[in-house]
Amino acid sequence: MRIITGTVREGRIVVDGDSLREGEKVTVLAREGNETFRVTAEEKQQLLESIGQADRGEFVDREELLRELDDTN
Repeated sequence: MRIITGTVREGRIVVDGDSLREGEKVTVLAREGNETFRVTAEEKQQLLESIGQADRGEFVDREELLRELDDTN
């Protein structure tokens, strides 16, 4: 997983830096107005560790998560 920034031009997202592969799945998080997104060094480290876990397949899929949530109620 990578975090990439880009700009919308003529209704299309143009990414900065390396291009993405054709057909690659992406998630778009768009800022509203002058909204900013900041994290502390600790939060950034936690995010990078979580991305690493997901890349290694260390995650709970949707169905398992829903079962776990249902079991707690």
